[in-house]
Parts: sequence; C-alpha cells; structure tokens
Amino acid sequence: MSFIADALGRIQPSPTVALTGKVNELKAAGRDIIGLGAGEPDFDTPDHIKAAAIEAINRGETKYTAVSGTVAARQAIADKFKRENGLEYTVDQITIGCGGKQVLYNAIMATINEGDEVIIPAPYWVSYPDIVLLAGGTPVVVSAGINSGFKMTPEDLEAAITPKTKWLIFNSPSNPTGAAYTTDEIRALADVLVKHPHVWVMTDDIYEHLVYDGFEFSTMAQVAPELFDRTLTVNGLAKAYSMTGWRVGYAGGPKEIIAAINKVQSQSTTHTSSISQAATVEALNGPQDFMKEWVETFRGRRDYVVKELNNIPGLSCPTPVGAFYVYPSCAGAIGKKTPSGMEINNDTDFVTGLLEDEGVAVVQGVAFGLEPHFRVSYATSTENLENAMGRIRRFCESLV
Repeated sequence: MSFIADALGRIQPSPTVALTGKVNELKAAGRDIIGLGAGEPDFDTPDHIKAAAIEAINRGETKYTAVSGTVAARQAIADKFKRENGLEYTVDQITIGCGGKQVLYNAIMATINEGDEVIIPAPYWVSYPDIVLLAGGTPVVVSAGINSGFKMTPEDLEAAITPKTKWLIFNSPSNPTGAAYTTDEIRALADVLVKHPHVWVMTDDIYEHLVYDGFEFSTMAQVAPELFDRTLTVNGLAKAYSMTGWRVGYAGGPKEIIAAINKVQSQSTTHTSSISQAATVEALNGPQDFMKEWVETFRGRRDYVVKELNNIPGLSCPTPVGAFYVYPSCAGAIGKKTPSGMEINNDTDFVTGLLEDEGVAVVQGVAFGLEPHFRVSYATSTENLENAMGRIRRFCESLV
C-alpha cells in the first residue's frame, strides 16, 4: 500500500512550473538557455506600489489579517470591480488569496463533490483540469481549435452541459493562446447558461488589462447581469501589475461561495501576506498610467514574434488580441527528424528537440489540451526574443 494519497495519482505536476525548474537547472549547469515558458512580466513592480509596501512594514502592519483579507484591500477590490467592470460587491463578497491560482483552487475544493463535472474549454491553463481532478470532479474538456480562433462556441457549450455540470471555467484573454471573447460572444454563451440554472461560471480575468488593437474587455457578470448571482469573478495583480511574487489573487461572488472559499483557506494558508495586501490597496487605487506603456511594449513584441514565427518553415501562428502569449502550430514539423536523428512525432518531441539543440524553452501544446502547438511567452526582452526567433528558425530549417 502506498503512503501517498490516491488523489495525487489523478494529477501531474504543473508543466509550466516544471519547465521553469528545468531551465534554471540547465542555466546553473552552464547552458545558454532562453526561457520563453514563464508567464511572468519582465517589468519591475511599479515604485509607488513597492513604496506602499515599505511604508506598511514601517507602520508595523506585519500581523495576521482576516482570512478573507483586510477591509482596506477588499474595499479597494470592490471599488475596482465597480469602476472597471460595473460590478457591485460588498466587502463580504470579496476574498483575497495567495495568487489567482489559490482562489481558483479554493473555489473548486469548496464546491466540487465526487462526480461533479466542470466544463473547461481547451486550450486551457494547465492547472484547471488537475485542480478539478484533485477535488474528485470530472473535467469536461471542450476543444476549441485554431479554426474557431481558439474560442468555444455556444453550440459547443450546450453540447457539453449535463445534469452533473457544476461549473464552466472561462478564461478570457486566454492562457495559452491570447484569444479573447468579444462582448457579443460572451452574451451568446450567457444565453446558453441562462437555460441551465444549475451551472455556475468561474471567470479567470487575470489578463484583463493586457489587450491590444482596440479590443474592449468585458466579463461574464458584466455582460449578463442575470448570471451575477451564480458567477465567481476571479482576478489578481500578478500579470497587469507585474506582482507575480507578491501572491495576490482575489474574487467577487455570492456570499455563500465566498464564505466557503474562506473556510477552505482558513485551513491552509489562512491569508496572503499582510504586506502584499497593503500593496494591493495602492496598486488598485494608485496611478495606472504605467500600464499603457507596458501594453504598448507587449504589443510590439507580439507583432514581432508573430511575424517571425510565420516566416519559419513548418510553423503557423495566429495573432492574439490579449495576454502575452502566442500559440503557434508546429504541424508542419511533425514527421521530420532532427540532425541527431530524433523523430518529431508530436509537439512534445518538437519542444524537447528545440531545447536540446538550440537552448530555447517553450511549453508543448499537449500540456494545454490542444496539439500540435506550443506556447511562447513574449514577456521578455526584445533582445531575448530576437535571439530566440533566430534559434527557432535554425532548428526548424535543420529538420529533414
């Protein structure tokens, strides 16, 4: 009999976290590695946010907080939801966790019973299905390929709903594709959900502010107010504010769900850092002008990477409107061999060969539920991107 819990046999370690670890190991061993796998902005946290955290330390705000977060931080989040999304939450409808991932994890753990189904459009963020499996639920993956712009249709959603469906997890803009749903597309999905009152919606809006080409972000409870009472709106500070290490995620939703989430959190982390919560107040209430410059920088990187990838033999890359990822197809490389004789049978072989031969780390599409693709993060310097694109070209041109 194994000492390890049976539940762990249902899941795998996070592929993106594992890749980051592998890259760090290779760099420590002296390899020249360009990492395009991490979903982490290369910008520093803005100075005014760092200053607010330092001031909180100097004021002695270093003690335990409420499980759900400080009143000041929850009020800042409620104000943000009203100001930017037209959603009205009271502070007891807000919870703060150790990053968006923990908020999602807490919500699934608090609501899923054995056999409950959760609809997850693919490509998906790697953690969604594993969290559901760990909770004893059943992920129902709805494939949304390149021909649909990596977006689920209302017909797809309708076909996936059963009496056992409890949640739809809805991520827009998307990790890994950068695809984002328009207001009309969200409305069409909402029309399906209205017909199925037993289905709740968990929106992952973490890339809300990282949109390009005039795209206007909207979220489910905003577009469909009739779904407000069965929607958990999840967001965080990691991506738009370059605060990945601060570990701040948050959600707004019905009091019953928020209380259940807090109950789970009370038996795990208790709360995120008191200092991070002080920084949250300044991040959401303070100057936002830096974001426009960051978005423009990301847009320029996106345009460069898409152009270069589409000029490489065997690859094809659509232009996303959000996040800081592209999700090119490597179908044209399947069936070929590397100079060392390794055959490329799938996207895992492709990214393995790319790492071994050229020292470029990307994430295989199978990790996100849709092959044969790979994810490239352009949240790194232009110099790194130029070097990486040259290496990817050299690798693809070497295949026979």
